[in-house]
Amino acid sequence: MSTFAQIMKKARDHKMSWVYYNKLYKSRFQAGCLARRLEHDGWIYGFREMREIEVYRSKKGRYGVRFLP
Repeated sequence: MSTFAQIMKKARDHKMSWVYYNKLYKSRFQAGCLARRLEHDGWIYGFREMREIEVYRSKKGRYGVRFLP
């Protein structure tokens, strides 16, 4: 079982908890590109479990991606 599949399985067991991608970016554009890639990879590889994907801003002003499984 791959790491991504393990994360998705654990997240499904919890109620409405965000799964955070582990890298922060300097610009909102960079984080948005990753969010779109996750969205499209989900369509291509059959991961229909991501209900919502969003770009967020950290307390230090950097941007990241999180999703609800």
